[in-house]
Parts: sequence; structure tokens; C-alpha cells
Amino acid sequence: METHVHLSHPSRRGLIALTLLVLAGALATALLLGRSVEPASADNNPNNYDCRGHVEKGAESADDLGATEVKYVFACSGPITGYQIQPDHAVQSIETEVFATDRATKEVVATDAFSCNGEIPGFGVNCIGTYQGNYENVAGQFAIDEKLCDEPRVDPLLTVMYASKDAKGNVVQAISGPYDLGRPRGCPKSARGGKTRIPQSKDTSAER
Repeated sequence: METHVHLSHPSRRGLIALTLLVLAGALATALLLGRSVEPASADNNPNNYDCRGHVEKGAESADDLGATEVKYVFACSGPITGYQIQPDHAVQSIETEVFATDRATKEVVATDAFSCNGEIPGFGVNCIGTYQGNYENVAGQFAIDEKLCDEPRVDPLLTVMYASKDAKGNVVQAISGPYDLGRPRGCPKSARGGKTRIPQSKDTSAER
């Protein structure tokens, strides 16, 4: 079941960098309380994962009548224990329970799930959980006030985190990204097509 949080007029605190530090600290605390995970393999550096994704029109929510639901989808090469979506439009609600699906069977992976929260309205969706990697798809939603295809279109960034314990029991944390999820798929072409927040390489093609 999809769960959304919709609050009104709280105060805004800090910057995205501070949010990342808080999220990393929360991950470390969870590990120290016994929620440890296996470290990533040596050939898959958690500070330099390959993560890819996009955004598109999301499913309408009865809790957000009049708002625009934005669906984000991403997949990463290695395991993570948290991620942050950083839109450039104010987030008005957040899907709080997010699950991964197997890329071949499309079935939900019960062990790969996240709990998400953030300031409403705000510019960060912060999620903590477990994800094994292997390019399983993670999909969630947030809502914005603007229309999906109106310019300037929403263009979120993704940052992923991984926390584990080393052989001595010390907490080891890694942050990878940001990755540009790009402008929404399914919108008409416009003069701003291809102008993402992070410049794309010439061999990257996507619907803008």
C-alpha cells in the first residue's frame, strides 16, 4: 500500500549538505544498535556506484488532490542503506514506504525496502532501509504544486549512501552521487530539452 505524508507550513531547516550528514549519522546509529549489513565487494566501490534512473508522471493520490505526483525510478550496481532525492521544486508530499522490484520478474523484493521522510514543503526526500544492488528497480513518489510538463520542469538529483561495519566493528560510511534523474519522461519537446542540472555526456540519450 502506498503511503503519503502531507503536512502544511513547517519551518525550513538547513541545506541539503546538512541533511546528508544527518542521514549518514542516522545510518551509523542504526548500525551501532545492531542493524549491520555485509560490506560491499572490493570490486564495487560504494563511493562510486553506477546508478541510473528517471522521473515520470506518478499515480494520482486521493490525499493530494490538485498536486502533481512525480514518480522516480532508479537502480544501482551495489548495495545501499539510504538515499536522498533532491528535487528543484518544493516537495508537497512524500511516499513514505518504498520497495524494490526484481528487474527480471518485476516482483517486489521483500528484503529491499525503505522508509522515507522529509520536510514538507522542502527540497529533500530522505530514505533509510536495505537494498542489495544488482540493478533492482526502486520506485517512489513525491508531489509538487507545478504541472509536470510546465517549464521549468522538475529535475531531481539522487544521492545514495551505504553504511557497514569493518572487521573491527567500526562503522564505515560511503556516499555516492549525485546522479541526475533528468526531466520527466512523456512530456512534449521544448526549448529546454536536454538541459539537465548535471551536464550529460554526449553518448547519453533520454526523452526530455
